[in-house]
Amino acid sequence: MLRIPFEDVKHRLETVLLQEGFTPERAARCALMFTQTSCDGVYSHGLNRFPAFVGFIRKGIIEVNAEPVLTDALGAIERWDGQCGPGNLNATFAMDRAIALSKQYGLGAVALRRTNHWMRAGTYGWQAAEAGCIGICWTNTMPNMPPWGGRESKLGNNPLVLAVPREEGPVVLDIAMTQYSYGKLSTYVLSGDSLPYDGGYDEDGQLTRDPAAIAKSRRPLPIGYWKGSGLALMLDLIAVMLSGGLSTQDIGKLENEHSVSQIFLAFDYEKLPEHSALQQRVNGILNDMKSSLPIEESGRIRYPGESILTTRETNRRLGIPVDETIWDKIAAL
Repeated sequence: MLRIPFEDVKHRLETVLLQEGFTPERAARCALMFTQTSCDGVYSHGLNRFPAFVGFIRKGIIEVNAEPVLTDALGAIERWDGQCGPGNLNATFAMDRAIALSKQYGLGAVALRRTNHWMRAGTYGWQAAEAGCIGICWTNTMPNMPPWGGRESKLGNNPLVLAVPREEGPVVLDIAMTQYSYGKLSTYVLSGDSLPYDGGYDEDGQLTRDPAAIAKSRRPLPIGYWKGSGLALMLDLIAVMLSGGLSTQDIGKLENEHSVSQIFLAFDYEKLPEHSALQQRVNGILNDMKSSLPIEESGRIRYPGESILTTRETNRRLGIPVDETIWDKIAAL
């Protein structure tokens, strides 16, 4: 495992994107998001995904200079067409619009269709929280998870993000509908480690902690079993209804995953009459949760996103950990 300085990583990615036809401003923003994701410790959706991202550009799936176009404006709700542009740039734009609408109406809702994989889902929760908003967003995906009781993949893992602003650091929950996302499975495969908990089924239909076996069978386990299965379905249905875009079923008919549908919600909680007391209430809730006696003597109770700031500081100081195989692929682009 290598440790590479933040600015060196960003510069390398930016150089590649400029070669692929990005404008300097868009290359800088896109490279920064990939770099920041790995700096925050979410390696599966940062540098590890960059070679595949460039591959999609070269296949013509990602239109590097395409920008979202407004199709419907309904007060606090807007619909946008992403025109198959870079997913992380489109998603940042969409959450910015949701935040702007929330400052006007108290609530902003943006439905985005025909966009690409947004990389780390939590990025847009942090974006909302750092703008002083409660944020909720999700995306559908290609079919990559069987419904509960089924063998064939009919549902997407449809990542969901919920974020709460807080002066001491936002609370950000970023979860896929599978026990482990495919990106996380690939990280475990690279490291040669087993999963800490059962993550899906092997080709014989047996629950397993072998990430390679799950990736091969394409039968990851839904979070909460039937509950995660149902939640994945509902997220897909709502994304399709609000955006007018493609469903997981529709995306499954394409040669590659693209033209996904996404939802971005922002709430300006400062418009509420008791907003000044809400930060104290949030801190009280978190402190009470963290006071729970750990199961293990050395254990620690954490709220969602708590470790991000510590990891970010460490990786900024020591350099971002990068798998040598991944860095060799990026160097060869």
